[in-house]
Amino acid sequence: MRIAYLDCFSGISGDMFLGALIDAGVPAKIFEDAVAALAIGARLEISRVDRSGISAAKVDVIVEGEKDSPRDASAELSGRTGMSDPHGHDHSHKQSHQPDHEHGNRHKHEHQHGRGLTQIREIIRKATLSESVKKTAIGIFEKLGAAEAKIHNVPIEAIHFHEVGAVDALVDIVCAAVGAEALGVDEFVCSALNVGGGTVNCAHGTFPVPAPATVELLQGAPVYSSGLQAELVTPTGAAIVATLVKRFESFPEMKIEKSGYGAGNRDFPGHANVLRITVGESTADANAGEGPFDSRSGQVRATHSVPTQSETLSVLEANLDDLNPQVFGYVMDRLLEAGALDVFATPVQMKKNRPGTLLTVLAKTEDANKLAQIIFAETTTLGVRRREEIRQTLARRWETVGTKWGEVRIKIASMNGSVSNYAPEYEDCRRIAEQQKIPLKAVMMEAMEAYARSRKD
Repeated sequence: MRIAYLDCFSGISGDMFLGALIDAGVPAKIFEDAVAALAIGARLEISRVDRSGISAAKVDVIVEGEKDSPRDASAELSGRTGMSDPHGHDHSHKQSHQPDHEHGNRHKHEHQHGRGLTQIREIIRKATLSESVKKTAIGIFEKLGAAEAKIHNVPIEAIHFHEVGAVDALVDIVCAAVGAEALGVDEFVCSALNVGGGTVNCAHGTFPVPAPATVELLQGAPVYSSGLQAELVTPTGAAIVATLVKRFESFPEMKIEKSGYGAGNRDFPGHANVLRITVGESTADANAGEGPFDSRSGQVRATHSVPTQSETLSVLEANLDDLNPQVFGYVMDRLLEAGALDVFATPVQMKKNRPGTLLTVLAKTEDANKLAQIIFAETTTLGVRRREEIRQTLARRWETVGTKWGEVRIKIASMNGSVSNYAPEYEDCRRIAEQQKIPLKAVMMEAMEAYARSRKD
């Protein structure tokens, strides 16, 4: 399985993530094309800088001929000011950020600030980007919005992004989604995150680092502070991690293919302010459950590629014999939207010879409690059974193929590096079939043939 490891020994921000991707070989042109597709009057400036002896790629967003800073201040409620003081990644303001009615002569591109989530979704959806990129980018923004909404105790649509909705962060987030897809890995893995220390001045007062939104976004992630008095993990960086990363661990067993370094704005004495990304094939010890170093022999043991990946899942079950079938369909939709990996129904014969339905939900362990609450709220059951099971899965990745009607994503499964199965994404094919008024099976067949041709080329 091809993985990318994020080494966040100096935290992570949106621009650092882009710089690391470029340094690891993702072509800068795909980022430039993505920025152009947004049509928001921005462009990228890519350079190389030195951070405590490490050469790293530096990415800046240029708007109206100048660098648009700050990069990552917190979101704000409509009509309030955002973060005002510089912090670890030097996200200092260039323009004033008081409520609009106090300023008659504002910076010429300051109207870009204060976007709501609905506006941001619309900008992304109108851009000429793949559907998977749009979904990822919107997902990152929605995580940011949900964190701020919880902190301020307001509905998510009441949140108006001050800086994370500004031009520079809109570019960071969309390009992060584009670059993550272009990297072509099956999984992102992350180290513990160095969050920094000190305080940061926000519109609502002075807060300790990490900022409230960052703390909310990093729930469940391992964090620490090296003592450096600066904000090292920004809200945008935390949202990228929360969206893309599947697991956290120390440097994984892997055959390294390439690496890259993305620079933060400030150069701390004696501390390399960079994010490192390492890409390669995951390997596993021949002796399951043990590391590559054998303490008995003192030798490093050989490793081999794993044909499957194992993970622990929660299985939730409930027997239902008095639920309206129309409600059952709604419950399934709600569970899937809330993060269930799979939901299915099995006909069963229950006590007193009643025909019933066994509801089964597969879920990530951390989502099990939330999904159980949905089952209790939406069904008539009085109890939900839960158990943990091991699931083995083949390595999977996505590729996009072109058909005569548009692009379709292909899900590809592989074992030991060889493709074992592939299938077109149903939602992509359905969308095209509905738009073009053609049979769904014709779209699916065309997509399969397009992928087969690409393998021969």
